[in-house]
Amino acid sequence: MTNSSSSEVWVTGVGVTSAIGQGQEAFAEALFQGSHAFGIMQRQGRQKESSFIGAELPPMSPPARISTRLWRGASLTGQAALVTLLEAWDEAKLDHVDPTRIGLIIGGSNVQQREQLLTYDQYADRPLYVRPTYGLAFMDSDLCGICTEQFSIKGFAYTIGGASASGQAAVIAGAEAIRTGQADVVIALGALMDLSYIECQALRSLGAMGSDRYADDPAAACRPFDRLRDGFIYGEACGAVVLERADHAVSRGHKAYARIAGWGLAMDGNRNPNPSAEGESRAIHHAMASAGISSTEIDYINTHGTGSLVGDETELQAIRACGLQHAYLNATKSIIGHGLSAAGNVELVAALLQMKVSMLHPTRNLADPIDTELRWVLGEPIKQDIRTALNLSMGFGGINTAVIVQRL
Repeated sequence: MTNSSSSEVWVTGVGVTSAIGQGQEAFAEALFQGSHAFGIMQRQGRQKESSFIGAELPPMSPPARISTRLWRGASLTGQAALVTLLEAWDEAKLDHVDPTRIGLIIGGSNVQQREQLLTYDQYADRPLYVRPTYGLAFMDSDLCGICTEQFSIKGFAYTIGGASASGQAAVIAGAEAIRTGQADVVIALGALMDLSYIECQALRSLGAMGSDRYADDPAAACRPFDRLRDGFIYGEACGAVVLERADHAVSRGHKAYARIAGWGLAMDGNRNPNPSAEGESRAIHHAMASAGISSTEIDYINTHGTGSLVGDETELQAIRACGLQHAYLNATKSIIGHGLSAAGNVELVAALLQMKVSMLHPTRNLADPIDTELRWVLGEPIKQDIRTALNLSMGFGGINTAVIVQRL
């Protein structure tokens, strides 16, 4: 351990749920093997005269510590939040922390679209019989209610929306809450965004979601930064990162993954989905400035890397403009798909797990990179010591975020 400061924010626990594995161990094993779970989506409400490709979670059962009452009343998004938060909670040993000094920030808004569609269908002809609890369940704040009741969190809790940057925006807001003394511990959770066929169709029509080219080959469809990419592929996921004031963690003898060294959030001033290299570059520069480091100190970049035709090119423009050509790059979405609201959070977990074992996971389907001069991690994992990592997320509406983590 290094000397701590009351202004430092450490990561003292993580949790993850994805289609490739629930929990850190299964998730990391699949990452390094480059495993995947892509196929034609089968979950009720995902298809209507369609065959959208994605990666869906296997069936989940409530862990013994989770209230069966809360579990039965929770949506898929709520259940994923409970199991993911439990893993992070237990690793950080938060049962022994004052619950009034624990906060919760959930990254994601409008995250239960499929659940709402199924409810509308079920009660369309008999609206008087809609279950009363739907009056709670359709609100994003219900996720806060479920989680704070289960874990007896009595500090603050709220949701924060930033489209595909939501999960990382929650981390940034959590770090700022600790810096300003609002809490000793903040759990930043990236919520599972549960799309219905309506959102899938809209995203396909918008040109954001693939894949026409690989309609008959789902395993090949998700290919960030490859010349044959044709859009992002959805993947169900949820992540949780426990942020803690450094001296608080030291006082209770708890170890940490890394410190949140710096962060940046910048807007493009543009409602449309097209990205901006200038906005992305500003977020990166803000993060480096707040961390007090230069670009040469960044060893590894966990990219946003969705497989978007325009987005991938724009992200690489920003990386080059910020002088980061020397850093290793990979794309976690190539393995797990795009978790939308959860993406930045789950990918921060992926970065931390890679730092922990000094290993970088491969990038699936990156057969012909759009820039061959950069330091890609291609088809096999590589051993690499990582001291400083940069994690990037961008969202519709011109939202750009960057978080820098440093090994202690």
